[in-house]
Amino acid sequence: MTIDDIRDNFELLEDWDDRYRYVIELGRTLQPMPEEEHSAANKVQGCVSQVWLSKRIDRDGNEPVLNYLGDSDAHIVRGLIAILLTLYSGHTPRQILDADAAAIFDEFGFREHLTPQRSNGLRSMIERIRNDAREALAAAP
Repeated sequence: MTIDDIRDNFELLEDWDDRYRYVIELGRTLQPMPEEEHSAANKVQGCVSQVWLSKRIDRDGNEPVLNYLGDSDAHIVRGLIAILLTLYSGHTPRQILDADAAAIFDEFGFREHLTPQRSNGLRSMIERIRNDAREALAAAP
């Protein structure tokens, strides 16, 4: 699934209850995160819910590629993670830094439909991934 697929599906759903159900369904598509990945190092600070993001950096090609697993104890947050990973996982640091996830979430209407705490958590997740991309870029030969 691509971010364009998610965008198209969102446009078909006019009611926010339906959109929330769709986001929860997206969360159910997340690849399972092994229990050992639910560690303090992978925990995202600044989220009200429990959120974990683990990264793997593949350095097979010219540029490193960041791959993520994500999980949360909250269904809606798992869905937000699924959207984030659609945007970021499997991409190079430059692609990650060029993608404006906050603008995409705003386009979908989340700014008006997430609590301030969830919005802060979403920003924390975005910033964590962007920091990983900056670090991977700095470490690249």
